[in-house]
Formats: sequence, structure tokens, C-alpha cells
Amino acid sequence: MTTLSRTRPNLRVRGRSFMAFVLSPDAPLRSWLAELDAQIERSATFFAGRPIVVDLSGIPDSDPDLETLFDELRSRGIRVIGAEGVDGLTPAVQSVGGPLIGGRPLGLYEVPDDPPDEPAAPEPTSMVLDEPVRSGQTILFPQGDLTINGSVASGAEIMAGGSIHVYGVLRGRAIAGVTGNQQARIFCKKLDAELISIDGLYMTAEDMDSFRGKSIQARLEGSSIIITEIS
Repeated sequence: MTTLSRTRPNLRVRGRSFMAFVLSPDAPLRSWLAELDAQIERSATFFAGRPIVVDLSGIPDSDPDLETLFDELRSRGIRVIGAEGVDGLTPAVQSVGGPLIGGRPLGLYEVPDDPPDEPAAPEPTSMVLDEPVRSGQTILFPQGDLTINGSVASGAEIMAGGSIHVYGVLRGRAIAGVTGNQQARIFCKKLDAELISIDGLYMTAEDMDSFRGKSIQARLEGSSIIITEIS
């Protein structure tokens, strides 16, 4: 009689890289919501379609608007997917509901029986694209600096954990320091952007009119974005 021997299959799971913006409200919430409305009026589409995590560490449980906070954010078109900075499930946190969603697949993984002996190869700290970024494209590199050897079209979005360098016309949106890097900067050969952002602070097109068409760098200074022309 012939006996068949089968190896035990490895458990397979899928990895997922998740990217979300964090909103950190200040007390009292009613005043903070008014400031949020003013920002949305200046850039109505900034939060459109973005997954948002709300950091509630600065809000006391006694704030009367806490339980309706997520409803208020959703009514403004802000897609809240979770909360952090709280102990226990308050009614406000319970109102989020559902699992974390969004992100991008990283491929298929096999879980081995034993941990690997060799250390994982270090991840790259910079990314260079030798082609332009087309309208509707989103480029995300949270590990470090992002360099575009070309132009960024209107309607495109480029995001980096470090600095952004664009050796062409920067239209669309450029968001640097997305992982909390206050030293990140934005450089471009010709500025024509819809929006730039560094570590959560941002400027819209009307704020940059005097630098339109110029070669610039943008950096943080305190709680402001400073743009200087590069001669």
C-alpha cells in the first residue's frame, strides 16, 4: 500500500499598511468646531474621502459636546474611523462603531512555524520617481523623503514622511511630514499648488499667490509655514 505524506500548510494572512490623519480637538469642543468650520470654508475638500482618527486626550469627559462630536464631524463630511487617547468605551467612542477601514494592501504573507533567524532588510528611507505624477494619482511614501523628477499635475497628491522635492511644476497637493516630522520641507522648481502641508499645518492656493510660478522652499517655523524663494 502506498502512503501519501502531506506537509502541514502554513497559515496565511494579508498585511496592510494603514495611513490616516489625526484630528486633536481642544476644549471646549464648541469653540474648536467653530475653528474647524473656518478651516473647511477655506479648503472645502481637504478632508474629503480621508480616513480620520480623533485624538480625545485633550477633551475632558465632562465636555457637554463630547457625545455628539463624531456626529458633528460626519455632518461636515469628515470620515471618522476611530478614536485614541481615551480610557474605556465612553458613549462618544462607542458611536464610532465598526472596524478600522482603508489603507492599501502590502501583499500576501506566510506565517512560519518559527521566527526567522535573519533580521529583516532595512526599509529604504527615500523614494525617487522619474516620471510625472498624473491627475488623480496619489503617491505615499511615509518612510522618508520623496523626490519627483518631473511635474505634479492638478488633482494629484503626493505625501511623504520626510521632505518633498519636485524638479518641475508642483500643482495638486504636496503633504510632507505626515508621520509627525516637523523638520520636513517642501521644495519645487515652480509653485502652482492647490495645497501644501507640513506636519498637519497647511496653506491653500490663495495663501501662496505671491509665490506662484516661482522656485521655492517651504518649512515650519513655530506654528506657521514659511515660504522662501530660491534664486
